[in-house]
Amino acid sequence: MPNSKLPLLPDEKHTNLEKGLWIVCKKCGERIFAPSFEKNLNVCPKCNYYYPMRPEPRFDMMFDDSEYTVLRDPMLKDNPLGFVDTKSYTERLKDYRKTTGYPDGANSALGNINGVKTVVWVLNFDFMGGSMGRFVGESFLKSVEMALKNNAAFVAFVASGGARMQEGVLSLMQMARTTLGVSNLKKAGLPYIVVLTNPTMGGVTASFAMLGDVAIAEEGAEIGFAGKRVIENTIKKKLPEDFQTSEYLQKHGVVDIVIKRKDEKEVIGNILSILTKKKV
Repeated sequence: MPNSKLPLLPDEKHTNLEKGLWIVCKKCGERIFAPSFEKNLNVCPKCNYYYPMRPEPRFDMMFDDSEYTVLRDPMLKDNPLGFVDTKSYTERLKDYRKTTGYPDGANSALGNINGVKTVVWVLNFDFMGGSMGRFVGESFLKSVEMALKNNAAFVAFVASGGARMQEGVLSLMQMARTTLGVSNLKKAGLPYIVVLTNPTMGGVTASFAMLGDVAIAEEGAEIGFAGKRVIENTIKKKLPEDFQTSEYLQKHGVVDIVIKRKDEKEVIGNILSILTKKKV
């Protein structure tokens, strides 16, 4: 099965195929053979639209020989504010845990990239849009601690809609906490690389996502704080068509490198080798 939640074609149209073997690209509408989609690292082979990747495929792709140790998830109490909208936050978390198989929106692992000991931390967009709550903030800090303990570099793959509204001010506090974690990495002289993926928005963009020693973005990613339509309605002006894309941000000096997903291991491995040699 593919890692992203793309719509499946109705089974009755493909009675000779297994269930879920075909998916439909939400951008171009083309039918995609699911194994080909996975082999292409969750990028549509027709229109080159990038879909989010879950943590394990990221780890497999990035670490040497796909060998790594997954770090322990933080243990936190659910729903500290007793938040309820159309359903309770507790029930919403249960639903996402059941459908995704993950406890919350971030995972990390320790291994080697191009021979450089590295912690890779991944925001999981399938879990409530990669929104940043206490779990995500705590996961980031625990991963920073592991990097400090092992004298390891830190690479963050970011995909998020922003802070998690169900946790109110507690989610906004994670902006400051994650920023402090980045500061600790930099004080220790450890490389901190951020890979901005589609989409990266809101409080995540306004905190740790923009603090990398090197800012890398995947092709065509939407990156910003408020959405384009919100900004246009506020300033009453039409913004450029490519506004808030990876390419636009690179042109204006916000992003250092725009990259194809298939090249990430090689490029990040080379950067880590250069940065760690400079350190020595």
